[in-house]
Amino acid sequence: MKRTIFSLILVVFWMILIFYLSHQPATESNRLSKGLATKMVTLVENNSQETNFNIGRFNYKIRKNAHFFTYLVLGILTINWLNSRNIYGLKAVVLAVLICVLYAISDEIHQLFVPGRGSQVKDVILDTAGAITGILGYKFLSSLRRKPDS
Repeated sequence: MKRTIFSLILVVFWMILIFYLSHQPATESNRLSKGLATKMVTLVENNSQETNFNIGRFNYKIRKNAHFFTYLVLGILTINWLNSRNIYGLKAVVLAVLICVLYAISDEIHQLFVPGRGSQVKDVILDTAGAITGILGYKFLSSLRRKPDS
């Protein structure tokens, strides 16, 4: 029971974090990701001969990867919570994907009301791909852990 509650708290916490990040106006969100991109470019430039970086394109890639990895974590947390409730197999996978997709859609709708932000179907697709990757990765690692040593 404690594992189920803790697992649910982690899912809700992660959803709140996604909501918080999505609620940032475009200028603030862009400043945050551009700052990260600039630090990464500086690090690479200091350790590489290659200096032909387009910071704008790199910033875009960071933003899109953030979608994927944020929902990858949500997928892992969601399937873990469902498993803690003794929901397994295909049923758990379908429910976890459904929860993540519905949250991704609601997140994009939410962004319609945030200054400078918009809603994009391709972000929902990217979020879904991240969630599915996380869910399937979790299932794969769980299956390895359960197999007896040969």
